[in-house]
Amino acid sequence: MIFTETPIPGAFLIDLEKRGDDRGFFARAFCEKEFAKAGLVDRFVQINNSLSAQKGTLRGMHYQLAPAAETKVVRCIRGSLFDVILDLRQDSPTFGKSYGAELSAENRRMMYVPKGFGHGFITLADDTEAFYFVDEFYSPAHERGVRWNDPKFAIEWPIAPVVLSDKDANQRDFDPAWHLTV
Repeated sequence: MIFTETPIPGAFLIDLEKRGDDRGFFARAFCEKEFAKAGLVDRFVQINNSLSAQKGTLRGMHYQLAPAAETKVVRCIRGSLFDVILDLRQDSPTFGKSYGAELSAENRRMMYVPKGFGHGFITLADDTEAFYFVDEFYSPAHERGVRWNDPKFAIEWPIAPVVLSDKDANQRDFDPAWHLTV
């Protein structure tokens, strides 16, 4: 695997290191030793799968607070999506900064989302499917969300959303007392 740090320290894009021949290729998508050597979380407790039927479906920006804060490794296994991370680590020099990259079935790229980051994506094709690993169990009491278009963060999305859940559309304006504490 090839780990490339994003402009936000601690977050990485992960590309497969393919070994190929006339049959196709083989690549490792996860290796505990390689993740640990890179200083990344190497233990996961859940694998989640989402399917978005329509291009322009926006999901996010989701995260969980400590002690249930999650690290995620996200991969698009069908279609294409624009994956976005938002640094919500209070003591971070890049607090409030976002970064996005296209993940697709074709490029097989993954996004490593550390604890303390909001995460979301918008689909760039119909029938887009995402598959992601998390290192903590889902905890409704620790779940939070930042509205996709909160002016505090001005996240740049490549297209306007067409489909958005009521929950995501109605997230409150950023308030540190609610968004960053249980």
